[in-house]
Amino acid sequence: MSNSIFGEVIKVRKFRSGDIEIDFHHDEQITQYRYSDDPSRLGNFPKNLAETLASTLNTDICIEIFFQDDGIPSHLELEQCEDEEDDDEYEDDEYED
Repeated sequence: MSNSIFGEVIKVRKFRSGDIEIDFHHDEQITQYRYSDDPSRLGNFPKNLAETLASTLNTDICIEIFFQDDGIPSHLELEQCEDEEDDDEYEDDEYED
């Protein structure tokens, strides 16, 4: 059974060594994910998924990260985030009629 979290990237740090650290905001908290090809460092994200996450910084893209039973990320789903202001305007328009 896999689980997932939904949120967005709020900060990315890329290092000369090739390591990538990503701050991911979800459920009113921030989780840090890291990619490292150095086996002596703790890396919990595959490189291709870390690079994809990093590329969404400062965009209107929301991400759902899916994890395997062992906690290793298996895949991502990307989608356009809904703008809460647009939702408020739509609701106001509904009640004007």
